[in-house]
Amino acid sequence: PKEAPGKAEASRVTAGTYAVESTHTLIGWTINHFGFNDYFGVFGSPTGTLKFNPAHPDASTVSIDIPVGELFTANAKLTDHLKSADFFDVTRFSTARFVSTSVTVDGTSAKIAGTLTLKGITKPITLDAKFTGAGTNPFSKRETIGFSATTAIKRSDWGMGTGIPLVGDDVALKISVAFEKAG
Repeated sequence: PKEAPGKAEASRVTAGTYAVESTHTLIGWTINHFGFNDYFGVFGSPTGTLKFNPAHPDASTVSIDIPVGELFTANAKLTDHLKSADFFDVTRFSTARFVSTSVTVDGTSAKIAGTLTLKGITKPITLDAKFTGAGTNPFSKRETIGFSATTAIKRSDWGMGTGIPLVGDDVALKISVAFEKAG
């Protein structure tokens, strides 16, 4: 092909139910380490559903399940520590879940309010989302739409206070998600 199949053109999006395309969806996080520098990590393999109608985008709903055991950092020892009871406690709490409660659209951007359940604790968060592209995936042959989103949380709100203040409490989240139309 001479160009990428996805384009940030809202007219390419059709109404329907879409599923997270897990292979190309990532949730990245950034946290300050000892006040020296920021450290990055990623959650992969999420699943979930988007119900979307471009004629009524404010009526959209999204839910995403994040397998916290799919946490990845550049250091295996650190990854294992983050999976322990000091942080995510993946043995007891294998999945985090985001469920939207409202969507407020402004052009190709949106505020997606919802709840994040992590370690059995549910708190409200708001995602700043942006439509990034739509088209037909050349491999799956399915209609695909993409979004990016950001938010910030305090890890202590979800019972992960280990190391504060040496390791920051504020966590920046950056989400890149592709959805494929079901059916």
